[in-house]
Amino acid sequence: MVAERGRGDDDTATRILDVAERLAQVRGFNGFSYADIAAEVGITKAALHYHFATKADLGEMLIGRYAARFDQALSAIDASTPGAAAKLRGYAELYTDVLRNQRMCLCGMLAAEYPTLPGAMQASVVSFFDQNETWLQHVLEQGRSDGSLHFTGSPRDTARMIISCLEGAMLVTRPYGDIPRFQDAAASLITGLTTPTIAQG
Repeated sequence: MVAERGRGDDDTATRILDVAERLAQVRGFNGFSYADIAAEVGITKAALHYHFATKADLGEMLIGRYAARFDQALSAIDASTPGAAAKLRGYAELYTDVLRNQRMCLCGMLAAEYPTLPGAMQASVVSFFDQNETWLQHVLEQGRSDGSLHFTGSPRDTARMIISCLEGAMLVTRPYGDIPRFQDAAASLITGLTTPTIAQG
């Protein structure tokens, strides 16, 4: 029989997830231990195992929470921003916000460690990127339909290109600590999608 958990347990679990998320975004999932989390939260490792029996369990919860927040952010962009180009700029701004906190995209960091992750975490990382790809595909279809976006190839392939470019730009920006470097790359990417292609005669 599982003991009923109270508000204090929920608060502790949230603090554990907050610390673990920051460590994963800064060091990578393999770059911290339960001892690191326990020390920051101020609990014993036994108490940490009470909330998350294994690090794999913790990792799955981290990805699920991160993906849910990202999905909410995408829904907010949809609700507040009608234009396709503006939606793309809002999407890029989500990445900029992560950099402002001196972190990397959680799933981008996990993708770098993909071969070492448990199978369930690997599946969750792929699901996160699929979720982003689907949202971007819809935005690109909207933009192509109303003439505000211009790109060759399919919306799916272009969505994949956008994710790859933004994740890569984050990675290259990191050693420089220069957020404008990322912003310039993102702006160039979006400009390329909003500028009509001139047919060659």
